Amino acid sequence: MSLLVVGSVALDSVVTPYGHRESILGGAASFFSIAASHFVPVRLVAVIGEDFPEEHVKLFAERNINLAGLERKSGGKTFRWKGRYIGRMDAAETLATELNVLGSFKPTLPAEFCSTPYVFLANTDPVTQLHVRRQLKSPKFVLLDTMNFWISGARAALIEVLKEVDGVVLNDDEARSLAEESNLIRAVQKIAAFGLRTIVVKKGEHGALLFRDGQLYAVPAYPLETVRDPTGAGDSFAAGFLGALAERGDLSFAGQKLALTYGTTVASFTVEGFGLERLMTTTRDEIDRRQEALLSFIRV
Repeated sequence: MSLLVVGSVALDSVVTPYGHRESILGGAASFFSIAASHFVPVRLVAVIGEDFPEEHVKLFAERNINLAGLERKSGGKTFRWKGRYIGRMDAAETLATELNVLGSFKPTLPAEFCSTPYVFLANTDPVTQLHVRRQLKSPKFVLLDTMNFWISGARAALIEVLKEVDGVVLNDDEARSLAEESNLIRAVQKIAAFGLRTIVVKKGEHGALLFRDGQLYAVPAYPLETVRDPTGAGDSFAAGFLGALAERGDLSFAGQKLALTYGTTVASFTVEGFGLERLMTTTRDEIDRRQEALLSFIRV
């Protein structure tokens, strides 16, 4: 079963208490694609500039990622982000953002991508997300990511696209903001009223919450001694969750509960290294062993 992701491919510069990296491979679609490729073949739709290293393109191709939707714009520069983490590292301080070719990107899906059964609409302008959603032909499950910038600045457009997808993934602050409700449980209930059957709330070091057709499930984060770089953890989480769903084809509450544990597990690998360093060396066997360890923590 294949999985489509539409989002950003970037060159990141990151500073944490454990060091720094300059112009490394980043972007929501990059983290999602590499992480999800541990589960199913991935189709990538994104835009890059002339400055994007060919070695990164080869890296995607080697991971069973279909690049028919990766557009390289002549004369343009790749989206770049620079940030740093201080203290508990639960939020990044953005030092610079250069949209470059991403700023004018309006994705047109390759014809063969339009019938992909499982789809991740990575964080971007909800108008763009809706543009992509309406190119899809009878998908089984579409998961959307968003952030407070769109919740506060493009609320009407965001609610419009939420009505046309199956699920949304967001952190607890974003859930409260979208629902305009301080209590998290009441917040997810209000978000469900937009027509969403699945709501996934990321709670960082406190795990994640799943709301599916009125039923609730929660998992803790996998305990780690060291978090070197949290960049991309949320997108990796979404990849583990949606990748597990696509692999098994089980969209029931039980199937989504299991997928949630995979999301948490995959994200735990991402934060152990800078950028995609750890995900690139992780094997599926490691993921399965850590997921089983996580399950053992929550069994009574």
